[in-house]
Amino acid sequence: MNKDKMKAYWSKNLQYLLILLSIWFIVSYGAGILFADALNQIRLGGFKLGFWFAQQGSIYVFVVLIFVYVKLMNSLDKEFDVDEK
Repeated sequence: MNKDKMKAYWSKNLQYLLILLSIWFIVSYGAGILFADALNQIRLGGFKLGFWFAQQGSIYVFVVLIFVYVKLMNSLDKEFDVDEK
């Protein structure tokens, strides 16, 4: 892989990381702390939604983000022809 292609690959990887980590931050810090009072007006399974995000919802979102990252990186590897064949 030439240097320009490596730079484009890394740039796209950082873009994915920035987006996914932003979602992670918003869900964990925002939903669990900042917006907890507003979310607590909604109930999910008998629990206040802000509490649910702080205790369980964030974990589910993190696991989903891991699978999304794997899928994105596999497609990026194929796009730049560095995938495992």
